[in-house]
Amino acid sequence: MTAQSYIFHLADEAATLALAALFAPHLRHGAVVYLQGDLGAGKTTFSRGLLQAMGHQGNVKSPTYTLVEPYTIADQHIFHFDLYRLRDPEELEFMGIRDYFSKGNLCLIEWPERGYGLLADADLELQLQIEQNQRQLQVRANHAEAESWLTAIKQCWEQAQ
Repeated sequence: MTAQSYIFHLADEAATLALAALFAPHLRHGAVVYLQGDLGAGKTTFSRGLLQAMGHQGNVKSPTYTLVEPYTIADQHIFHFDLYRLRDPEELEFMGIRDYFSKGNLCLIEWPERGYGLLADADLELQLQIEQNQRQLQVRANHAEAESWLTAIKQCWEQAQ
């Protein structure tokens, strides 16, 4: 099977938050989402938009120093990882990384390449890039169910444009 992908063009932060909100209904039963891109590309902004769309009321901060920030929204466990400061993927073993990937949990993982070999496979891979005055988000769906999510998100996005 070839993975389906789609590129979204995001004019500003509000567009990033709006797009992230479209992902929320599809991720309510858990998923593993990789968020890739340079510093400042919008990974945490996307995560904030998704968490707020799922019902989180407080601040969403980057877990750069803690590696993971847990959230519980309507009985769903969500874990927001930022592996930027990870020195060695083996550090993830010490924090019990495999326990986070239980069925039904949503795991948002910034800088997944730093945990190579110890992370669960991604359902969705998001690659954020800055291009001139806007951002580009390429989403890759890695299996049939994730492809159906992406198709629905793409349709909603195109209707809203």
